[in-house]
Amino acid sequence: MMWLSDFTLVLPDRVVAHGSVRVEAGRIAEIVDRPVRGGIDGQGLDLLPGFIDMHGDMIEVELEPRARVNFPIDIALNHLDMRLAASGVTTAYAAVSFSRGVRDGERRSFDHTSQVIRDVSAARATARIDHRIHARFDITFDNAVGVLSDLLRDGQVDLVSLMDHTPGQGQYRNLEIHIRNKAAHHGVSETEARQMVTTAIAERMRPQEVLLANMRTVSALCRDNAVPLASHDDDTPDKARLMADLGAVIAEFPVTMEAAATCAERGMMIAMGAPNAMRGESYSGNLSARDAHAAGLLHVLAADYHPATILPAIRILADSDPLGLAGAARLATAHPARALGLVDRGTLEVGKRADLVVAAGNRVLASLCAGALVFSNGQLRFGAAGAAPSVKELSQTG
Repeated sequence: MMWLSDFTLVLPDRVVAHGSVRVEAGRIAEIVDRPVRGGIDGQGLDLLPGFIDMHGDMIEVELEPRARVNFPIDIALNHLDMRLAASGVTTAYAAVSFSRGVRDGERRSFDHTSQVIRDVSAARATARIDHRIHARFDITFDNAVGVLSDLLRDGQVDLVSLMDHTPGQGQYRNLEIHIRNKAAHHGVSETEARQMVTTAIAERMRPQEVLLANMRTVSALCRDNAVPLASHDDDTPDKARLMADLGAVIAEFPVTMEAAATCAERGMMIAMGAPNAMRGESYSGNLSARDAHAAGLLHVLAADYHPATILPAIRILADSDPLGLAGAARLATAHPARALGLVDRGTLEVGKRADLVVAAGNRVLASLCAGALVFSNGQLRFGAAGAAPSVKELSQTG
């Protein structure tokens, strides 16, 4: 049993200064609005629920930090696990992709991806935080439907998103920006990048009826296995309506305000990247997360490609959120918990998991996952000093 005393508590609807939280058996057992003697002295620092990241692309880069340089899963996952804990992420959905246009053995081939999913699942028991799997299904890659079916049946996948990264639509609807970004990423000329994009379009073209069949099959698989379905890069109201009709409950990274508005009208929760919110713009020239937030069309912040951006993104959005820090924090805590059906976490409430983040400004000072300390920069003293009687016990002894 442990008291965290004299913290600024970020509750679901308000912020409470000089509050305290008692942690017992991995859960929040008590919350009071005053300091408690004998606990870990929070020095007025912020105490937030642990961040829930529904879309983090980092595992693929950890496994292949340079082209054709493959790392073992234990090395890759351990390093990612540390990065996430140090960023305040206590529940992470590792986004792994089934995509066309890759050779066997590369990080998005279906053989490689399916093995990564099974390896991550097997390694979860010894990880610091709660790792889950977000399978990104490229709708042009019909050969992977069977593999995804097997993984869902075996309980290896916790979230599925439908994506189409064919240049000229979705995330890459602005071809000129896409070509410039590809040239910079690969260190080639824009002429060479343009040829790469032209080739990608030709390789990925599929009849519309095939794409629809793939989407309907994956939708049915998710429904049958009680796994949430997300859309990805909706760029038009028509596409947003199609995704909603297919049963998507989350809209990841909508490309336009019009598409985002349609997603919200259909009851989908809208997720956008924390890097976008922190920087104030999309790197590919699409919808700004800040603009979506200002319009009331942002429900979830995802790490996307950089988990350390979640906390600063919350700070920035808190300045304009109607509920301030409490409202902005929900974008990475209560809201993703609701979208993903995680009823046991996401808020500072009695009975919830003690997934907690101690923060000062844009820095995470400590993270706890189910009450266990998984990261600390040493500023706070955790240990025997945290073992203190409950408030009820204190009142009984005077």
